[in-house]
Amino acid sequence: MNQLVEALVPALVASFALQQLIELLDPVLEAIIKPHKKWILSLVALVVGLTMALGLGLRVLAPLDYQGPVWADVLITALFLTGGTKGINDLVKLVGYKKEEAKRTLSAEQAARV
Repeated sequence: MNQLVEALVPALVASFALQQLIELLDPVLEAIIKPHKKWILSLVALVVGLTMALGLGLRVLAPLDYQGPVWADVLITALFLTGGTKGINDLVKLVGYKKEEAKRTLSAEQAARV
């Protein structure tokens, strides 16, 4: 569990940074090109997310033992990053639920050690 959390922390940091970048760009685009602001912000988020995933080697599926093509992990990581911190929060909750579910199958002694 700790290894999974440690592997996902860089994605959390990158996701937060991307969210902040979008927050900074929002008022600028609001003043300049309001009608197209939403899709431009989405495009910027995707491009920056792809750049982070490729440039920083971020992969959100790899710690989950994903064995598929790297390009799919990069794309999913980029989309995950564009969600900001909400995606990370949801993933951490999911991991916590899985951990609790796994604990229920253990004996009392084994569960106390986890």
